[in-house]
Amino acid sequence: CVRRESTGSECLSHICISANSFTHPLTMVLAPSSMTKRMKKNKQPLQITKDLGRWKPTDDLLLINAVLQTTDLTSVHLGVKFSCRFTLREIQERWYALLYDPVISKLAWQSMRQLHPEAIAAIQSKALFSQAEEALLAKITSSSQPKLEVFQDLLNKHPNVFYPSRTAKNLMVHWQLLKQYYLLEDQSVQPLPKGEQVLNFSDAEQVVDDAKLKDSRDEVLEHELMIADRHQKREIRQLEQELPRWQVLVDSITGMNSPDFDNQTLAALRGRMVRYLMRSREITLGRATKDKQIDVDLSLEGPAWKISRKQGIIKLKNNGDFFIANEGRRPIYIDGRPVLSGNKWKLNNNSVMEIAGLRFVFLINQELISLIKAEAAKMNQA
Repeated sequence: CVRRESTGSECLSHICISANSFTHPLTMVLAPSSMTKRMKKNKQPLQITKDLGRWKPTDDLLLINAVLQTTDLTSVHLGVKFSCRFTLREIQERWYALLYDPVISKLAWQSMRQLHPEAIAAIQSKALFSQAEEALLAKITSSSQPKLEVFQDLLNKHPNVFYPSRTAKNLMVHWQLLKQYYLLEDQSVQPLPKGEQVLNFSDAEQVVDDAKLKDSRDEVLEHELMIADRHQKREIRQLEQELPRWQVLVDSITGMNSPDFDNQTLAALRGRMVRYLMRSREITLGRATKDKQIDVDLSLEGPAWKISRKQGIIKLKNNGDFFIANEGRRPIYIDGRPVLSGNKWKLNNNSVMEIAGLRFVFLINQELISLIKAEAAKMNQA
C-alpha cells in the first residue's frame, strides 16, 4: 500500500492506492473518508453543485491521474489542460467533492467507467511526470546521445516507477525537455553575469560590433532574386502589351456623378463596387484565372468562386439589340428570370443581371446605339 499526500493551499487528504488501482485509475473507488462519519449531523455537507456540469468524465480522469502522479494540486493546475479553464480553487473544490461527497464521487466514477478505451488511452498518455520519473531520467547525462533502446531499457528496469502508459518515445521527448531547461543531474543553471560583464540590453548594444553583423554574400540567394526580378519584369511587359487589346475597362465607383458613357462606350455593367465599360460588340464575362483571361472579371465585384471561368457572352447585333448567352453551369437571372446554360436572352436598358449573388445593372448608351442603327439603315437602303 502506497500512501500519498495531496496538497493544495492546505492539506487535502490521504489516499490509499493499491497496485491494481494505479494501473487502471477507473477501478479506483473514491470512498468517502471516515472523517465524514464523525461530522456533526447538524452540519451541512460540502455543497459543490454549482459547476457540476462543467466537469466532464475526461476532466475527472485527468485530475485523478495528475494528482496520483504529482500529489500537488498547484502542479495539476499549471500542468494539466482541462476542457475548461478551471481555477486552482475550482480544482481544489472538485478534488474535495470526489473525496468527500458520496453523490458526486459516485456519479463521476460511473461516468468514467463509460468512457471509450481509446479516450482512456489518450488521457493516460497525457499524464504528468512524477518526481521519481524525472529523477530517473535526470541521471542520463546531457553529453550522451541516448537512443530509444536506452529509454526502453529504463522502462524495463523500473516498471513500478514509470506510469503504465509510458513509452520509450515519451521518455526521450521528456528527457530532451529536461536537458533544454538544464534540469539534468550533470547540468547547472548558469548564473547571471556580474561585474564588468553585460547585464542589460543597452550594455550589450554598446559592445556589439556592427561590422560582424553584416551578412556574408549569398550568391545562390542573389541568383534566385535576380531570376524572380526577371520574371516580374516579363509579366509587367506582357501586361503592358495587353493593355491596348483590352475591350472592357473597370472603373471604381467613387460616388462622384461622373458620366457612364463616352463616344466609344456601347454599354456598361454597373455593380456595387465597380462598373465595366463595354467598348466592343462582343465581350466575355466570368471569373479570370491565371491560365485564362476574360474581358469582364466578375471577381472584382465580390466573391465569385461559384461563377464559371467563362460564364457568358454579351453581343451587340447589327439592329442595335444586346443579347446575353449563358456559357456557364449556373443560371443567369435577367430581371428575375433565369437564363439557363446554352440559352440566350435580350438585354434592355436598366436590366438587372444577377449571377451567383452578384447583382449588376445593364445600361445602354442610347445615343451611340441610335447612331449605329441609323448607319445600319443607310447601309441597307444603299
